[in-house]
Amino acid sequence: MKYYILAGEASGDLHGANLMKALFKEDPEADIRFWGGDLMQNVGGTLVTHYKERAIMGFVEVLLNLKKALNFIKSCKKDIAKYNPDVIIFIDNSGFNLRIAKWAKKNNFKTNYYISPQVWASRPGRVESIKRDIDNMFVILPFEKDFYSKFNYTVNFVGHPLIDGIEGRKQVDEHEFRKKHHLGSKKIIALLPGSRKQEISKMLSVMLSLTDDFSNYQFVVAGAPSQSYEFYQEFIKNKNVSFISNKTYDLLSISYAALVTSGTATLEAALFKVPQVVCYKGSNIEYQIAKRIITLDYISLVNLIMNKEVVTELIQNDFTKEKLKQELFRILDSTHREQLFLDYFDLEKVLGGKGASEKTAKLIVDGLKND
Repeated sequence: MKYYILAGEASGDLHGANLMKALFKEDPEADIRFWGGDLMQNVGGTLVTHYKERAIMGFVEVLLNLKKALNFIKSCKKDIAKYNPDVIIFIDNSGFNLRIAKWAKKNNFKTNYYISPQVWASRPGRVESIKRDIDNMFVILPFEKDFYSKFNYTVNFVGHPLIDGIEGRKQVDEHEFRKKHHLGSKKIIALLPGSRKQEISKMLSVMLSLTDDFSNYQFVVAGAPSQSYEFYQEFIKNKNVSFISNKTYDLLSISYAALVTSGTATLEAALFKVPQVVCYKGSNIEYQIAKRIITLDYISLVNLIMNKEVVTELIQNDFTKEKLKQELFRILDSTHREQLFLDYFDLEKVLGGKGASEKTAKLIVDGLKND
């Protein structure tokens, strides 16, 4: 059967790659064409457009790049029509994918969505269009199934794919890793400033401002695969920090604490049992817009899933050197760390165990066979 997969940014590439592996197991004759990244390309199939080519983030940037975004949507529709797949699989990336889904449904393509748009965070009215345009939804957060049920839309909870990605990785040799990256013997504080240039520009300078106050620790910047070392250099020059690109999991596995930009990385740090402070700052315009449409009590996945404050969130005006310094001291304290570890273990239980990619692939293939 023919599968067309649409994934954006690094996390979508990771989950898309694992889903593709599972699809090839369920359907050895699978023909897969996709928008994604290097990880998906390494699995097989045909890459149409790399996510790096269409990395547009935030309300303002979308407006500034509207023509570019519309051209991607147009070319995607054209390519799908030519390929004529048995199913289109959307992975996260709702701004782009829901537009394609509306067109796809009108043109009688079968539509599956893996990793739900965050309609529970803002504009729940979009559920009606999802019900109209998406044949099958596979969700990875436990509260999403109950959320959708309120709208009389049945979805499949498959568990979170990060559990498989983290448990299935080879344990890093800490001694060799430190030696290879010249890290020395100090305890490591990992800095995860995000994956997009706009995020990194706003987050990293404040994170790095703490290095002189914690000289007994080694600060290490986790470089995103989508950005070059040259881009990071303007922030880390003359700072006593290390830089390691595209090795975030290895770095987290040996880190003592982390400062993390809100997003999937907050959940990754929690699953590696790393005490963290969650940070986020956008432009004033974006923040004012977001504040009016987002109705959540928390922004980090850790707190949202547990429905309580497990990790501290420093958002917008609270994201200052003084407050970040205070919270970093707090997560280095042994008493607070013990409670964090207990909450992290509870979080892992709530997430539903292993096998998200395999469960999703089986449901997709079985659904096609039964049509």
